[in-house]
Amino acid sequence: MSAEEKTILVQSCVPSLTKMKMAATDTAGTIVRRNRPGTKSQNWCSWQDESFEEMDSTLAVQQFIQQAIRKDFTNVVEILTPPEGQDEGVWKYEHLRQFCMELNGLAVKLQQSDCNPDTCTQMTATEQWIFLCAAHKTPKECPAIDYTRHTLDGAACLLNSNKYFPSRVSIKESSVAKLGSVCRRVYRIFSHAYFHHRTLFDEYENETFLCRRFTQFVTKYNLMSKDNLIVPILEDQQSIEGESEA
Repeated sequence: MSAEEKTILVQSCVPSLTKMKMAATDTAGTIVRRNRPGTKSQNWCSWQDESFEEMDSTLAVQQFIQQAIRKDFTNVVEILTPPEGQDEGVWKYEHLRQFCMELNGLAVKLQQSDCNPDTCTQMTATEQWIFLCAAHKTPKECPAIDYTRHTLDGAACLLNSNKYFPSRVSIKESSVAKLGSVCRRVYRIFSHAYFHHRTLFDEYENETFLCRRFTQFVTKYNLMSKDNLIVPILEDQQSIEGESEA
């Protein structure tokens, strides 16, 4: 390459470098709510909170819920309190999406523990409850860990369906009506973990308050019958269980 060609090449790069510097200057002081590659765990999502009105995105409700969880996962009442004027159908839908995402963490822990097809041959909760897996053409018994995977996969397919949930901003009532059946199925993962893997359940619950939050959620919006809420996670459930044992 001649000296003249090198000079032309350097000159052609200068405008691009200048634009990069200007872009960096323009964004200086702006809070970038994104975890960069290499972010350490203690700095994960460590940006300032944002009000719901400032969340200019179709995913604003999801962002708002996740922000409340990061702020204090034990404050279930605040996490379940929607912003003023928020559409209830979208609010319930986004919460159920979040529950399913977090339940994947419990599913992984179950698989890493002693929940396998040899030890948990059925999806059970106590000796009275045996659940059939709806992922097959005809519902049938599944090992508990397979039932868990099938249920979360099925929930993900439904909640990401363009047919039933084409928008994250508004949802038809006929689609909202499908959320109750998803709640009933995924709740069985909690009940199996509680009655058959209690130590693991307690550890995960102390880290997330997930079952407590889910139970209050389905109770608040009447998405499940109280008779099916068999994990005594709330205070009133615990008092009832104590009375029955007495």
